[in-house]
Amino acid sequence: MATGLKLMRAIRVFEFGGPEVLKLQSDVAVPTPKDHQVLIKVHACGVNPVETYIRSGTHKIKPLLPYTPGSDVAGVIEAVGDNASTFKKGDRVFTTSTISGGYAEYALAADHTVYPLPEKLDFKQGAAIGTPYFTAYRALLHSARVKAGESVLVHGASGGVGLAVCQIARAYGLKVLGTAGTQEGQNIVLQNGAHEVFNHREHNYIDKIKKSVGEKGIDVIIEMLANVNLNNDLNLLSHGGRVIVVGSRGPIEIKPRDTMTKESSIIGVALYSSTKVGKEVILILVT
Repeated sequence: MATGLKLMRAIRVFEFGGPEVLKLQSDVAVPTPKDHQVLIKVHACGVNPVETYIRSGTHKIKPLLPYTPGSDVAGVIEAVGDNASTFKKGDRVFTTSTISGGYAEYALAADHTVYPLPEKLDFKQGAAIGTPYFTAYRALLHSARVKAGESVLVHGASGGVGLAVCQIARAYGLKVLGTAGTQEGQNIVLQNGAHEVFNHREHNYIDKIKKSVGEKGIDVIIEMLANVNLNNDLNLLSHGGRVIVVGSRGPIEIKPRDTMTKESSIIGVALYSSTKVGKEVILILVT
């Protein structure tokens, strides 16, 4: 994979653990694209929560050590493999699935996981749009199948996926509620489409949400931390409501009867289940 001729800087992980295991090296060989691969000169790199889980060794995905973290990057095509015809050198692109790792000056990716970066987006935006917006769109439109006029609670709305959900939900005509743990986070959530925001660090914030939505409850909840919030979510739902689980960091015990009385649903979302075509449709809609 590596030429052995040209070197680059990259973050390398030699053992699983905390942030201290991230090591900057300046003698990493630049990968060479083969077949349907492309080499991207990285201008910006996204950092997603799942990468911290992988780095710590707690995720089911455990890459062979040493490795370079990072899946989302935006940049310019530097070189293409023999059978990669979609892109050429100099094209502005982004990807959600690097092969060699994104925390580096150059990153390798399969051409079917790479997308043209619209001119109106800069590289930082390009590195941030992939995983968060693809996930948000899949959660709302594919899994929850939301309709204009419904209500949605984004439980943990100030992160990348949460803000994307707020923007897309507002654009689709939903009533958008969000939660955040700081005043700064709450302000950002409101600026990105939420009609109301609640501080999930307040002990009575669930009561405040119930008061806001009334007896009907909430149609859809996009959940970022299911191992903490799922029980409350089930009690907040309307009849036929849906909890879409985007994130969870551990187990939780629930009462199945809570789903029976309201005929509600709990649905998990995994971005890697999306097809290339599906992601291209999402890209057109969110840009």
